[in-house]
Amino acid sequence: MASNAWQARLSNRDRTLRVHLIGLGGAGLSAIASVLLDMGMQVSGSDRQPSPALQRLAERGAEVVIGQRAENLTARAAGARPDVVLISSAVDAQNPERCAAESLGIPVVKRSEFLPALLAGRRVIAVAGTHGKTTTTAMTVQVLRHGGIDCGYIIGSEVPGLGNGAAGAAPEFVIEADEYDRMFLGLRPSIAVITNVEWDHPDCYPTPASFRRAFMQFTDTVDRNGLIVACSDDEGVRRVMAYAPSRGPRWITYGLNENADLRAHNVRALPGQGVEADLVWWHAPEGKLELAVPGVHNVRNALAALAVGLSCDAPMDRSLEALRNYRGSARRFEWKGEVGGVTVIDDYAHHPTEIEATLNAARRRYPERRIWAVFQPHTYSRTRRMLYRMGESFDAADQVIVTDIYPAREIDDGSVHARELVAASPHPAMRYIGALEDVVAYLAEQVTPGDVVITLSAGDGYKVGEWLLERLQNKVR
Repeated sequence: MASNAWQARLSNRDRTLRVHLIGLGGAGLSAIASVLLDMGMQVSGSDRQPSPALQRLAERGAEVVIGQRAENLTARAAGARPDVVLISSAVDAQNPERCAAESLGIPVVKRSEFLPALLAGRRVIAVAGTHGKTTTTAMTVQVLRHGGIDCGYIIGSEVPGLGNGAAGAAPEFVIEADEYDRMFLGLRPSIAVITNVEWDHPDCYPTPASFRRAFMQFTDTVDRNGLIVACSDDEGVRRVMAYAPSRGPRWITYGLNENADLRAHNVRALPGQGVEADLVWWHAPEGKLELAVPGVHNVRNALAALAVGLSCDAPMDRSLEALRNYRGSARRFEWKGEVGGVTVIDDYAHHPTEIEATLNAARRRYPERRIWAVFQPHTYSRTRRMLYRMGESFDAADQVIVTDIYPAREIDDGSVHARELVAASPHPAMRYIGALEDVVAYLAEQVTPGDVVITLSAGDGYKVGEWLLERLQNKVR
């Protein structure tokens, strides 16, 4: 079989195509697997440990293996081996399944190679940006579906009522366009959203300029007769817009500034939770936006979703209703529980700007309560390059605990330690407690009724909140 035969079969929706995913439980690949299952494809995959995502995929018919071993491929009869192996960015060259696939002559590809064939013939709506991709993608899907457009989608988190991926029956397909490993450059969107452009992933983009250039390249992938929806509040986005050639996709801007095509003004917090704002579209009043999720950043995310909805002819009143009913997604200001008057929230924030936005939203929501921030730094490269900026991101918290760095795909070379973040921060009540179990023990002795504990992590730091709730519940008993 020719090495690219799998692409033609995937583009033609050949249900006999066998796809094996290494890292199946991750946010990106589990969503793709859901889409493949909807399409009737034969799906298998592996991951290092069990997870709810793997269980859901197994219940839907995927062949799931825990543990990554060469035998997962070599032990299969020749006629039962996968036609293509899809890997996440975290799968290195020494992975035994990857090596086995290569030795068997099975194509091994990343998402940037796989997605164009998966999305062939669809009207792709790609949501890109350093921050807010997941929420904006989820809001966009909710707006389109509530407006009668049965779009397909791939979202980087579980969303109540949606999951994280579906094939959909309409031409539109909404995808969270990840800039890491330049994945988003493999897309060919008809509509692109750019929420913001702020340097991140220093292991992939060594300088802010290299990061910005990738987004400029991303705008070049958009259909010339298509549309780019851009947040003009963001300086990085404005610099990308300045690069745009005069001939190319049409641009629509959104934001809180007076020059935005779709603008929110008079933003105000709702009692207890959420936020609302008045809308202006092309200088004319366009109703009121009401959200149940907090923060000005979510107003901007909602504006992007509304702009996409308008471009797809989704009725504005239905779009506003969809956003009123949006309740967030997993790990995005997710309420985990309350025991003994102590509230626990989890958020995926791991970049300084995200930390600030999350804690500022928490302060507006809980103005009189003591806020504990438990931060798990994510990757050594990001911590090292953004050390001082991170240290300045916790002003809205009363108490801050910094855990050991979550390595993700990296190896500790000894160049940075979480203690250095504490030393670099001007926050008067920040302390280092390395192990997650020790953080839980400390919090269990220190928190009092009325406190709010927010775990900030893109790794496994969310476990602190879950374990703390269990510990507090045992105390109550």
